[in-house]
Parts: sequence; C-alpha cells; structure tokens
Amino acid sequence: MGAWTSFLSAMLLTLVRVSGIVVFAPFFSSTALPARTKAVFVGALAFLLAPLVATLPSAHAEISLTTLLGEIAVGLVYGLALSLLNEMLLFAGQIASVQFSFSMVNLLDPTSSIQTPLMGDLFQLMGTLVLITAGLDRILLASLVRSFRVVPLGAYTLAPLTARAIVEAAGGIFLAAVELAAPVLAATMLIEIAVALLSKLSPQLPVMSLTVPLKTLVGFAVFTGSLALWPRFIEARFAGLLDMAERLLQIPASASAAGIGG
Repeated sequence: MGAWTSFLSAMLLTLVRVSGIVVFAPFFSSTALPARTKAVFVGALAFLLAPLVATLPSAHAEISLTTLLGEIAVGLVYGLALSLLNEMLLFAGQIASVQFSFSMVNLLDPTSSIQTPLMGDLFQLMGTLVLITAGLDRILLASLVRSFRVVPLGAYTLAPLTARAIVEAAGGIFLAAVELAAPVLAATMLIEIAVALLSKLSPQLPVMSLTVPLKTLVGFAVFTGSLALWPRFIEARFAGLLDMAERLLQIPASASAAGIGG
C-alpha cells in the first residue's frame, strides 16, 4: 500500500510538470490538438516517468503545496521560454503584413482566440511545420526527461532571477523577428525607393497604383525563396530557448549555494 501511494504521489507531481509544458510550449499548446488527446498523452507520459523519476537522488515524491507549486513553476519556465518562439513568428508576420499592405487583413487565431494579421498566422503555421519535420517536439520531450535529473521531483523553488531572465529574453523577440522578416523587409523597401525615384523621373506615370502590386509580388517571391533558410533559423532559436530553459532551472540551486536565495 505504501509503494502504491508513493507511486501515485510521484505520478501526480510528474503530471503537473508535464501539463505546464503542454499548456504553453509550441505545437503541444495548439488548439488543433484535441483536449482529450492531450490529456491521454500527459497521463501516459506521467505514468511511464513516475517510477523512474521517483527513484532519482534528492527526489521528494510527497504531495504538498510547496512541491505542487514547484512542479507548476518548472512547467511554466519551460512553457513560457519556448512560447517566445511563437511570439517571434507572430511579430515577424506582422512586419511582413505591413510590407505586403495586408495590415488590415486579420484572422481569428485559434491558438490565442484573438485577431492576428494574415501573415502572422502563416508564419506560425510554417514555424509549426518546421518544428514537426525537424523533430524538435521529440527534442523537447527529451529535455523534459532530463529536467528530472537537473531538478529532482518536488525539489524546485522559483527564484526572482528566473522571472527576470524570462522577461529579458522576451526582449529578444523583436530582434529575432526583424532578422526573420529581413529579406522581405529589404526587398519591399527597395521597391518603394525604386518607385519613388521613378515618380521623380517621370511624374506623369501612375506610379502610386504600381506600388502595392509590385511590393506584394516581389515580397512573396523573396519570401518563397527565403523559406529555404527557415529550418536552420528556427532550429537555432528553438535550441537557444531550450538551453535557456534548462539553465533557468539551475538558477535556484546556484543562488542558494551562493547565499542569495534568501
């Protein structure tokens, strides 16, 4: 009876950690996946991991408010760090929408249930496709399993330094989004400069009516060509965010060792 109770406690704590990642992490958080499928997946993963993680050194498979909050915090650290990838894709899509003159064309994003630019949805769909084809979802699950060695079950406490690091990392969304949309941004700006020069050379030409079609056609052509660079770019950003999440889990332990945890 005691072994069965310990197993259920370990499974519940594991379930809480995995659930936090599934709620926020890219691909897993998509509403395109049925809620029942997510629930079965999380339950099966927790059932398989519980016997392993409960036997690791320093594991505390005891249900209490502290351990539950700690496991929720681990899931939030992983989920929020990786959700920055979706925000980067959305912001890059907004930049492209403005350059394509699609800034007023909005769709209802099924993930966030808010209206987002057309190109923002397209960028997020393409990013999800790269995640699946590159197998980054499996890398995320492998990192989740490793997190039980870095932070044993029920032994995590959220430090202020962790929240500050996530906020600072969110500032990198803007730079990464500009880098991703840079080919389209540069091409459309060159079109605008060329049209402006043409209007100066020949004022009688209806250059204003040519600006939007030319920007859209050239922008889409450059965007199609730049898709070849997307897998490497997204993989690098995903790996960087995943490494950041793993480092953030080690902050409370290092802070306590340095005497600044209290």
